[in-house]
Amino acid sequence: MQYLKAYLDYAVLGVLGLMSFLMLAFVIERYLYLARVDLGRFADAEELNIALTEHLTAIATIGANAPYIGLLGTVLGILITFHDMGQGGAIETSAIMTGLALALKATALGLVVAIPSLVFYNALLRRVEVLQSRWRRLQVSS
Repeated sequence: MQYLKAYLDYAVLGVLGLMSFLMLAFVIERYLYLARVDLGRFADAEELNIALTEHLTAIATIGANAPYIGLLGTVLGILITFHDMGQGGAIETSAIMTGLALALKATALGLVVAIPSLVFYNALLRRVEVLQSRWRRLQVSS
């Protein structure tokens, strides 16, 4: 239990930090690609769709799962707090509240990663839809 208590914050923050870094890298890559994509080089709608939606699943997955990572950190933090209360004998309100506040930090950080991720995902998905419409218009006019 001491190992979990000592490293829980680092583990949760590390995983959420990695998720955040990957999300930002994928978002930047997608924005740059979608800004310069040449629709004329695609002859097939499926090939276009594959090229335009690359990495979008990863962004959506990060957005959907970051709150769960935060929630796991919160549950484990509360578990540690209750364990410490049970071992201590005397119950101090300040110690309980401090432990619970630190545990809830993980959920908040999970939401900080998830919300921008889903906003970026939806913005990129809209850009993909616009580019697909432009490609269809190019196909009709050709």
